[in-house]
Amino acid sequence: MSGILEGKRVLITGVLTEASIAFHTAKLAQEQGAEVILTAFPRPTLTERIAKKLPKPVKVIELDVTNDEHLGRLADIVGEELGGLDGVVHSIGFAPQDALGGNFLNTPFESVATAMHVSAYSLKSLTMACLPLMQNGGSVVGLTFDAQFAWPQYDWMGPAKAALEATSRYMARDLGKQNIRCNLVSAGPLGSMAAKSIPGFSELASVWDSRSPLEWDLKDPEPAGRGVVALLSDWFPKTTGEIIHVDGGLHAIGA
Repeated sequence: MSGILEGKRVLITGVLTEASIAFHTAKLAQEQGAEVILTAFPRPTLTERIAKKLPKPVKVIELDVTNDEHLGRLADIVGEELGGLDGVVHSIGFAPQDALGGNFLNTPFESVATAMHVSAYSLKSLTMACLPLMQNGGSVVGLTFDAQFAWPQYDWMGPAKAALEATSRYMARDLGKQNIRCNLVSAGPLGSMAAKSIPGFSELASVWDSRSPLEWDLKDPEPAGRGVVALLSDWFPKTTGEIIHVDGGLHAIGA
């Protein structure tokens, strides 16, 4: 029986450790029949080492999503490797340390601008860089952390994720005529490298212990990876501009 991504060609960003959603997305995508290519920044060698743990060998491309030169050459490099693309996974987020950990009111605009550029605007710039390869349509899937609420310690990453969510909706509007779907997976907290960069992360994650209807495991990124793979597949052919929550149901619970 073939997988739900059989014959698909997918570019995945953000594979930094085995604990990342991006790694599990790449693993599941390969298991479901996709050809996968990875991008990495700032340490492609780290991603190359982690990628050796995937079921099949993959090419890793250096890509700084704030670098126009990197973005400009991306389509040529990916096109030579895969011929085209059917899916793009945006798993990129960054905020300087002074934009996190309870410093919201004192964060300078320069740090806010960096968080917005890397974490939100890059969804648009990455997709546009890949657009020439998506002649037959496709699926763009990003990762967010529910921006409806102000979370402890998350600070300016919250507005950055809100901007990411709005960007996805506008992209869904403008790319639908090219049969390109744009959706997000809103995952619960995970003990990834990104989480470790947030001071006081344990305070944020502890909310899930008391409020999540389904038991949430900080060490298990696979449910979120499954959500991404499902959205990459043809099983959601008319779903776009959507945010799928893979968070144990916490988003639905008031207290």
